[in-house]
Amino acid sequence: MKECCMVTSNLNNANNFVEVNWGIFKLSYPIRKEVTWNLNPNLMGYLQFGRHGVKQIIRFRDASYDNVVVNPLLYASQGLRYKRKLQVILTTDIDKLGKAGDTVKVAPGYFRNHLMPKLLAFPNIDKFAYLLNEQRKIYQPTEEENQEDVTLVKESKEDMMKEYEKAALRLDKAKLVLRRLINVQKAKSRESKEDPLELRYPVTKDILVAEVARQLCVNVAPDNLHLPSPLSTLGEYEVPLRLPRSIPLPEGKVNWSLKVKIRSK
Repeated sequence: MKECCMVTSNLNNANNFVEVNWGIFKLSYPIRKEVTWNLNPNLMGYLQFGRHGVKQIIRFRDASYDNVVVNPLLYASQGLRYKRKLQVILTTDIDKLGKAGDTVKVAPGYFRNHLMPKLLAFPNIDKFAYLLNEQRKIYQPTEEENQEDVTLVKESKEDMMKEYEKAALRLDKAKLVLRRLINVQKAKSRESKEDPLELRYPVTKDILVAEVARQLCVNVAPDNLHLPSPLSTLGEYEVPLRLPRSIPLPEGKVNWSLKVKIRSK
């Protein structure tokens, strides 16, 4: 077997094709100029590498060609790859992609794994586009619907004011009862029995807010209670309430107040 073979063809060839037969391999390709290749028998073995055969051919120094742009063996050992995009219609607004109803191009994997399972988009097909247009016509808001929304908002504000008024009346009529430990040492050192008993731990705003929520089921903020100093003795108190002026006061009342009674355990 020869180490290499020389193939030469001119433009005068009727078919303008040149063929190379080597064992079970047969290559044919068109020519435009006088072409000369020096093919080594080992070069055919590189076809088994598939797309990596390109690297093997480049490393093979004995293969030389003249007046040819690309060696035909390169196409025999690799395939064409291209990025295919898919046109989809978005159902919701997506950052850096588009708004609802826009037709955009995305990768098939991104649509299959992310957009389609979450119903964020569907393929750009005539039937899907028709359904989207019909849904827009059906669910398009009208002026009557907008007016109904405005009336509902007004009614909700009135309901909120009624709830505030009920809560204020409940606070004003109810009495908050607390049981606390007294300071035994100070109780023994009192000058007279008429002196009030001091508490071991004073009652602060936060304690009153928590007890109001537990006993009266009304949520108030510490700012709604006017308590300059904590309650430190047993007895009954009236704690002024700071409520919005829009809440009407009952007849004969100047301000809102909360009755608190502190008893010993």
